[in-house]
Amino acid sequence: MNRYVAGVVLSLSGLGWSLGASAQTYPVKPVRLVVPFPAGGATDILARTISQKASEKLGQTIVIDNRPGAGGTIGSDHVAKSAPDGYTLLIATGSTHSIGPVINPKIPYSVEKDFLPVVYVAKTSSVLVVPGSLPVRNLAEFIALAKAKPGQLNFGSSGNGTNSHLSGELFKAQAKVFLTHIPYRGTGLVFNDMMSGQVHMLMDNYVTSQSNIKEGKLRVLGVTSPQRLPFLPDVPTLDEQGLTGFDVSNWFGIYAPAGTPGEVTTKVNAAFNQALQDSDLQKRLASLGATPTGSTPEQMGVMVAADAAKWSKLIRERKLVVE
Repeated sequence: MNRYVAGVVLSLSGLGWSLGASAQTYPVKPVRLVVPFPAGGATDILARTISQKASEKLGQTIVIDNRPGAGGTIGSDHVAKSAPDGYTLLIATGSTHSIGPVINPKIPYSVEKDFLPVVYVAKTSSVLVVPGSLPVRNLAEFIALAKAKPGQLNFGSSGNGTNSHLSGELFKAQAKVFLTHIPYRGTGLVFNDMMSGQVHMLMDNYVTSQSNIKEGKLRVLGVTSPQRLPFLPDVPTLDEQGLTGFDVSNWFGIYAPAGTPGEVTTKVNAAFNQALQDSDLQKRLASLGATPTGSTPEQMGVMVAADAAKWSKLIRERKLVVE
């Protein structure tokens, strides 16, 4: 072996040792968790709530970094292109990783090639809400109003290709009404226009709507889960009210950039799974209308694939596309 080759071998050996040591000692600095939606929305609230406890288990601070825009695409793409060292993670949703890649042919990342699933952390059911000032008291009255004024009523969403957008499209299909879609950069931004009567319907996670519902600013007409929610026992499901089989939930999960070492993702997975076993965190999530889940990376991958297949059917039938 000549001197040059020997030097290369020694350098590569040293690099391998360095990478191995880095994975073994991870984390040695704060971890950044990118939220691809604005502060105050469901994804942001859940990320902050869960990461507080996960930080304790991981042994490092988890810093929230909001990077909203394009239905979660901007923040997701940022993480896809980040260093695969475990210090930049993404809290993804059905909007970014189930629906977006199907409805938007120009999405700049591949869920399969650019990300590694780490852990499925929570799921939520949505509520169908209208402004408190809208003269309807139940779903039947809202549908009747929409049919009497075709195209004059609208619904807001957190952006094109998001869960709230597709939930609204599913409602339109099953209720056989025409509502104009108005996309925003996050559902938290829809509320002001709902209060002023400019937006007539929103299908959103209870997490973000609950304070406005309790204050009477929004009226909840139904829940999207197959069964009534324990914290809203008097609110009927959409299925009960004639939209047979209506079943929509949103999932939240942690992803790492592709190429992140297995030792690192294993530590992150363990920290979040342990956090989700904490009784105080479980109570906090329940108060927000969220259910803690937890999973292996493999289980999360299977769940996301199944969710994407479900939405693909609606997207094809409604000929939906985001340019």
